[in-house]
Amino acid sequence: MQAGIRFVCLLCLALVFAGPARSQLSSKAHISVITCGPGDLLYSTFGHSAFRVQDPETGIDLVYNYGTFNFNTPNFYMKFARGKLLYSLSRERFEDFLYTYELENRWVKEQLLDLDGPERNELLRFLETNYEPQNRDYKYDFLFNNCSTKIPDVLSRVLGERLEFQADYLDETFTFRQLIHQYLKTNSWSSLGIDLALGAVIDRKASPREHMFLPDYVYRQLNHTRLGGEALVSRERNILETSRISNGDFFTTSPAFWLLLALLFTGTITYIDLKNGTRSLILDFLVFFVPGLIGFFILFLWFLTDHTATALNLNLLWAFPLNVPMAFYLLRRQPPPPGVPGYLLALLILMALVLPIWLLGIQVFSPLLILVWGCLLIRYLFLYRHYRLQQAR
Repeated sequence: MQAGIRFVCLLCLALVFAGPARSQLSSKAHISVITCGPGDLLYSTFGHSAFRVQDPETGIDLVYNYGTFNFNTPNFYMKFARGKLLYSLSRERFEDFLYTYELENRWVKEQLLDLDGPERNELLRFLETNYEPQNRDYKYDFLFNNCSTKIPDVLSRVLGERLEFQADYLDETFTFRQLIHQYLKTNSWSSLGIDLALGAVIDRKASPREHMFLPDYVYRQLNHTRLGGEALVSRERNILETSRISNGDFFTTSPAFWLLLALLFTGTITYIDLKNGTRSLILDFLVFFVPGLIGFFILFLWFLTDHTATALNLNLLWAFPLNVPMAFYLLRRQPPPPGVPGYLLALLILMALVLPIWLLGIQVFSPLLILVWGCLLIRYLFLYRHYRLQQAR
């Protein structure tokens, strides 16, 4: 008797851990796509997408989420910076998933997919196979391989040629940078940082399919997608509605405020230097060292990482890496070598190239950088005049 009870218990445990892939969904089951609204933190700014599988007869209600990663990964921050961090497919109860978004005050919408029994079971088997330890990790790419792009990719793999994404769901197409900026405030540190880090490759028009690296566009596309000639989405519903209250942004904490202060400070000190015939060593060091350091960061993202969006970054025209050694040279009051005025003239020419590149749409720069360029222009012109006068003596 006891042996029989132990066998039944072991069998029940085996069925539990086998998961839903080992069972067939009932005729009352649904598979849907979940779209979540943006959050306050940068990583959540663009929203989220996931699959939901629910079957009232078997008690299954699970979310399959391609947007998870492990903070305990060895060398986490270095792998993240170099674009080598692996993301994973996770599986969790829907109520646990939803609780997170309740805490973060983010809306959640659901689109129920009009799939027949075999299609639902095939999609579930695909997700469960992906969830196996040897399959669940994948190489994340912000534009081309993320939690949102996985939705159309998985549906295409499972449903095949019968699935038709209609490209006319967009009234207007945008560049990748324009799409990113739909979720950012121009006068914000996150917007400035993204425009510094991402290169000219994101200033091309994205195709209708490529718009789906953002969850909102997955949501819109699915409402214009057909399966075997019929609408893929049978019904939509709002699962969680929120009223986001803006905390208000203070201008004194914005990049525009601090960059404007930097411009006024640079202009004031340069005027005093001109009037007194002096040169402020610390200011010159900062004016060269900070942009040069940014230039090295840009080179790192371009050539030493796997990020696809950081290539061809023409911010290097003003954030010139060789300014770092020049910054340490400018800390000395020794007479300059003959090549310094020529170097300054070259920097001015490189900065002048930014304007036509921007106007032609080759790369779009943050408008906040105008204040930075003002600082550089004032100081470069002052130093060019200063060193030419020294050489003439």
